[in-house]
Amino acid sequence: MNTAAKTHPRILLTGAAGGLGQALRSRLHQNCDVLRLSDMVDLGAPLANEECVIADLAQASQVDAAVAGCQAIVHLGGISVEAPFEAIMQANILGVYHLYEAARRHGVKRVIFASSNHVVGFYRQGETITADHPPRPDSFYGVSKAFGEDLSRFYFDRWGIETACVRIGSSFPEPKDRRMLATWLSYEDLHRLVSACLSTPVLGHSIVFGMSNNAVTWWDNSRARHVGFVPADTSDVFRDAVFARTPTPDLSDPAALYQGGAFVRADPTQGKPT
Repeated sequence: MNTAAKTHPRILLTGAAGGLGQALRSRLHQNCDVLRLSDMVDLGAPLANEECVIADLAQASQVDAAVAGCQAIVHLGGISVEAPFEAIMQANILGVYHLYEAARRHGVKRVIFASSNHVVGFYRQGETITADHPPRPDSFYGVSKAFGEDLSRFYFDRWGIETACVRIGSSFPEPKDRRMLATWLSYEDLHRLVSACLSTPVLGHSIVFGMSNNAVTWWDNSRARHVGFVPADTSDVFRDAVFARTPTPDLSDPAALYQGGAFVRADPTQGKPT
């Protein structure tokens, strides 16, 4: 189902200060009675149905306190770009372990894990893949998300914690370039997808590609039809404008050949890929 419904009394949204965290902060209140927000930075004054906590994912006790009393988790927290491995390890690898340990201790049985298309970034743009294709990470960041997918599967198989690993494409108000015509996920479709994952009766351990209803796509979501996500938006309405303002791709550039785009040639010592 795609309509938002109050599925849990209290939902934890990690990474609430980030771009996607802010987009979901204004929408997820439809899915719960209380929305608990966490991040490492000040989140501002909470609204009437919000709780705000400061939590460093690398600190187990802080994560445990953030999870206590919640019935579901939408985990957006961590580093969302390529970075040196030491930083990725603390935020994305140790952090996701702390999150699942807290979920296990507090009896949380449903997690929406923000994975990434960069788990499969070294597949070519001329290929169409499913969730059954093996990971081919394009970066330390992609490796960390592949780790999170494997860790969440272990916690499902061992302790029954259901997880949707949402391989988010490019979620912005509109596509920025030609690559994003294939990977774009609108904010409203992001919320529809998270709502579907929260409300589907049996989630299990599912890998779902986070994309809108784009005419061009590299990802086949058929393995996740049980989730019930039906995107309502499309990048196609932006196609003419994107083509007009961007050059023809240089096919000698790896970023134009592989699904991960600029991440496939990003230097982790230099920060965010361009």
